[in-house]
Amino acid sequence: MATLGFLRRDFEVFAIEGFSARMTKIYEHIRPRLVRLGIELAPELSRKLHMEFFPHVAKHMRRTVNPPDETWVAFGPSARGYKRYAYLALCISGAGIHARAVVKSEADKRPEMARLVKSKSADLGKSFRGARIQQYQNWDCQTLPDSSAAGADFFDGLGDALARKTGGIDVGFGWPVRDALKVDRAEVLDAYRELEPLYRVLRSVV
Repeated sequence: MATLGFLRRDFEVFAIEGFSARMTKIYEHIRPRLVRLGIELAPELSRKLHMEFFPHVAKHMRRTVNPPDETWVAFGPSARGYKRYAYLALCISGAGIHARAVVKSEADKRPEMARLVKSKSADLGKSFRGARIQQYQNWDCQTLPDSSAAGADFFDGLGDALARKTGGIDVGFGWPVRDALKVDRAEVLDAYRELEPLYRVLRSVV
């Protein structure tokens, strides 16, 4: 399967100083590729995970001063937007490429998601079969986060994080730049398959 098509210059965009200069390069070089990947990967995700996904590319409309340290295409359950729901994201930063499962603090029904993740923590730990997973919540976007064993305690902690007043979760798998230049779409889809047990629990809250 083809690579994602990112070039080294795409990762270097995030080192550009200044809001306007960085945003210009994001919109010129990175966003069109994310749009295309969203269109191409959403049907593949729907087939592999047996649920419908709609792609949404970040616009960063709320930003006017500080340029984004990463950008992404999100895959969520609604054609109208994604931040109200748990979603999957393909992110790019100066550190590399990242396949993640995310719940933002503004998402609907976070308390219900938190309770369900905690109640399913033991089952989730078994589903991940000792895999190591990275936590991106509040990360510095400079180097890949350290990974943790995705056991019952890990998911219990995710439930606690979701339950906080402004809490959320952001976990997944990353490839540093040298690997991100070569990673293919099959590897990314496999990463989402790894995240499926957690995402399915989050998405089951309606």
